[in-house]
Amino acid sequence: MNRIELKDMEFFSSHGCFEEERIVGNRFVVNLTVEGDFSAAAASDNLEDAVNYQTLYDIVKEEMDVPSSLLENVASRITGHIRKDFPSLSRISVTIDKINPPLGGKLYASSVTFES
Repeated sequence: MNRIELKDMEFFSSHGCFEEERIVGNRFVVNLTVEGDFSAAAASDNLEDAVNYQTLYDIVKEEMDVPSSLLENVASRITGHIRKDFPSLSRISVTIDKINPPLGGKLYASSVTFES
């Protein structure tokens, strides 16, 4: 099994349960891991045989741009969208960190991880 990782993608989005979060927005960091058999791409050196990193990034960005109350919803949409576009992948994992969430104390981030 082979792995592709897109690490520490940063987005400014309007996710949250509180109205203020949806108005003001917040910073989010997304980490994505996909696994599958990438031997055809390794042998051919041809993008047509590969899982395109740009396409993966674009999917994450598209879903991060859709405001949601819960990060669970965003993570589920990302994994579902990737699974639809790349059905041959054996595993997809996405972690979304909400930087400095409004929880009333000092906290770097809250995180949600979904695997498919």
